[in-house]
Amino acid sequence: MARITESIDVNVPVTVAYNQWTQFESFPQFLEFVDSITQGDDQTTLWKVSVAGVEHEFTAKITEQHPDERVAWNSITGDVNHAGVVTFHRLDDNTTRVTVQLDWEPEGFREKVGAAIGWDDHAVKKDLRKFKEFIESRGTETGAWRGDIS
Repeated sequence: MARITESIDVNVPVTVAYNQWTQFESFPQFLEFVDSITQGDDQTTLWKVSVAGVEHEFTAKITEQHPDERVAWNSITGDVNHAGVVTFHRLDDNTTRVTVQLDWEPEGFREKVGAAIGWDDHAVKKDLRKFKEFIESRGTETGAWRGDIS
């Protein structure tokens, strides 16, 4: 199992950063390997991703969600063993630290080599920078879901 932990500070209030992260269908705009996400219900999303030239499809269940604090999930079906949590920390009125922790099982030669040389860490860093550019350039979220899941 590979574990990736990365953080970035974004210059928007914590509510804006959190609200945008709850808009899963917008992820392809800033997450390079995400082809699409379809929200099934409040807790279920269908992901289509391409990693190292290999397409994967899986269903993820949101296991914990607390507004302005955290979103956690894990895969429940499909060909990817994947779990993660994103936390949001208010640094001041207009700055938020977003921290992503991903646990995933690399499959196949390319993914295992990529994980071994830190390619996946680099990809998450790059995607967090793209999230920062996306949300800061907009200044506001594209939508919000403020429900609480324990």
